Amino acid sequence: MFNSPDRKIILEDGSEYTGYSFGSDSEKILEIVFNTSMVGYQEILSDPSYTDQAVVMTYPLIGNYGMCDDDYESKSPSIGALIVREYCDEPSNFRSSETLSSVMKKYGITGVQGVDTRKLNRSIRDFGSRIALITSSSTTLEDALSKIRAFKAPKDQVARVSVKAAYEYPCEHAKYHVVAIDCGMKENILRSLAARGCRVTVMPYNTSFDEISKLHPDGLFISNGPGNPENVPETIETVKKAIGHFPVFGICLGHQIIALACGAKTYKLKFGHRGGNHPVKDLTTGLVEITSQNHSFAVDEDSLNNTILTTTHINLLDGTVEGLSCVEKMVFSVQYHPESAPGPQDSGHLFDRFTALMEREKTNA
Repeated sequence: MFNSPDRKIILEDGSEYTGYSFGSDSEKILEIVFNTSMVGYQEILSDPSYTDQAVVMTYPLIGNYGMCDDDYESKSPSIGALIVREYCDEPSNFRSSETLSSVMKKYGITGVQGVDTRKLNRSIRDFGSRIALITSSSTTLEDALSKIRAFKAPKDQVARVSVKAAYEYPCEHAKYHVVAIDCGMKENILRSLAARGCRVTVMPYNTSFDEISKLHPDGLFISNGPGNPENVPETIETVKKAIGHFPVFGICLGHQIIALACGAKTYKLKFGHRGGNHPVKDLTTGLVEITSQNHSFAVDEDSLNNTILTTTHINLLDGTVEGLSCVEKMVFSVQYHPESAPGPQDSGHLFDRFTALMEREKTNA
């Protein structure tokens, strides 16, 4: 089927993996991570949280149901690369309008197929996420390692993917007005809020608290997004001022930003959490939810001791903090994705919790 491999993935430790090009064939230096989801490659490809990352899919067959116009999580995908065992360029799906490869070419997303993804994913699991060069098979190891050593990881991912100007996401029968700070927000968050009667004003990541206050929102939402939460001090400062004025809900990066705004700390995980099958326990109910996750950083539990926040959820795989809350200040957050599309749908009730908070405040006003 194939001739000799034409692409090469070289990790910073000098290990090499060969494969074949699909999508864009541009050379990239990226952080390499893995995702354990069996379905949802379109949502992964279009999730802004994957900016500047090369995602290795653990499920072997990718591309078989094509790309559907209604399933994108952002209008301009910013993921760096997709690495798969087997790519299918003849999708079978009546909703499909394009192939995965054609979309990747359109947005300059590098693809490598035919890779021993089991071996590569085990390496990431055992040794952690690392910097990788995706390049031509003719590139020498010496040249590749020289490029990797000279590489400086960007810190402006949120600034690149956030909206540049405010806009309204409509809701036909709106009961609540939510301001959403866009740090790289997935489209299904907006769909989930609108489905619960929320008209959403989406604002850039560096919007000030004064600008938000002028809109008199019923609630403030802090979105997911890429990179280190410490790289968005503007958002942290805004959230610090907003807490206590109206209900505040954060997801993923928004969860980390809320923790930092309250004086806690975050740290980088060895290889992060990425997939649609992570068990999380709600400490307030004792129930376990299967969740969708995508993050490299986590909240340091010990650093919460002198803050207003209480841990409400934990990850049952490694015990990391997955949820925070302060009832008195009307703020709560989760590390995982209750809006996950495709599923699981276990955690959608968190949006109901947000609207219930807003309803209570409107009633008491």
